[in-house]
Amino acid sequence: MATYKELIAQKRALEAHLEEVRAQEVAGVIEKIQALMEEYDLTVEDVTKRRRGRPAGSGASKPKSELPPKYRDPKTGKTWSGRGRTPAWLGKNPNRFLIAEEA
Repeated sequence: MATYKELIAQKRALEAHLEEVRAQEVAGVIEKIQALMEEYDLTVEDVTKRRRGRPAGSGASKPKSELPPKYRDPKTGKTWSGRGRTPAWLGKNPNRFLIAEEA
């Protein structure tokens, strides 16, 4: 069975070998990419922009505007716009809590 020091030496040698092989392969991959870009007349911008789904960097689009309240609880003054979960105070007859529209 190998000792700890021997295994560490093997690990270092393997990591060094990995770096060498990766460097060789990366050079070949870069050449292939450059050749394909030249063949198809592509620029770096063409390659880096996203083509599907949301555009890159658009985490949150525009902020949603707040809706005016449609219902009001006369006891507490709480309001509800009519979207989302129905509040318990609305009960079975929500028409009695409707806020009169201002013209």
